[in-house]
Amino acid sequence: MSTGKIAILVDSGTDVPREYVEKYHIYVAPLKIIYRDREYNDRLEITPQEVYARLEDEVPRTSLPDSGLVTGLLDQIVAEGHDTVLVITISSKLSGTHNLLRMLGEDYQALAFHYVDSRNIGIGAGLQAMLAGRLIADGGDIQSVVEKLELSITNSRTYFCLDTLEYLIKGGRIGKVMAVVGQLLHIRPVISCNEEGVYVTVAKARGTAQAVDKAIALAVRQASSQAKFAIAVAHGSAVERANEVMRFLKKRLPNAAMFLTTDISPALSVHTGPGLIGIIIQSLPA
Repeated sequence: MSTGKIAILVDSGTDVPREYVEKYHIYVAPLKIIYRDREYNDRLEITPQEVYARLEDEVPRTSLPDSGLVTGLLDQIVAEGHDTVLVITISSKLSGTHNLLRMLGEDYQALAFHYVDSRNIGIGAGLQAMLAGRLIADGGDIQSVVEKLELSITNSRTYFCLDTLEYLIKGGRIGKVMAVVGQLLHIRPVISCNEEGVYVTVAKARGTAQAVDKAIALAVRQASSQAKFAIAVAHGSAVERANEVMRFLKKRLPNAAMFLTTDISPALSVHTGPGLIGIIIQSLPA
């Protein structure tokens, strides 16, 4: 079943859970995970657990979705009766996926394209695709849907805590001097995406448990500034800790419109390693 004439296309880094991909008939362009021996399509051909299991032997690279595969998705979107596609991606400042999909859309004449840069990553971006799905299912036109998404993006926040800095170091995403000091002192940053969609450190703590506590405090404060909001907790092979965080958030913020716990994609786990906890407060239309 399609959602109507407007289709939603995301990259796999948005981490939209499978049930919502199916519910809103979302099309997903998989990022690529590249090992020495072969490439894998994110989530389709490899799981997060398989990435974690191989990290000791090899830290793979990640790359943009295959252009031919994306064009195939666009052909499918047309074949299934859509004339408009809403493209929602992880932050254009963190990945070239947004620009790739925009470039491919410029050469594809059979669809009208609208683009939303979530300025976020993981389920922080995926929640925006899920909101778009609800708005479209409720009969929203493309202009009103985009306007509501942009307002939500402006007022939504994500807070990530990493159990290890090792993979940010290997991926060149953190300065070596800061990384060495952080490792020696067990300092763990709480990372967010700023208004431009760039990683920023919003707090630091000694050890993962204290970092998670700080992230929870920041999330509670952010939620208190919103009239209506959803909460998601993302994890990297840390189910028990994620469930514990969610139980606490449900007690502190019982009025949330939605609670969601999910894992992060293989492509994102490459850069974080196991143990990540992310807390997302999504601003919703009142």
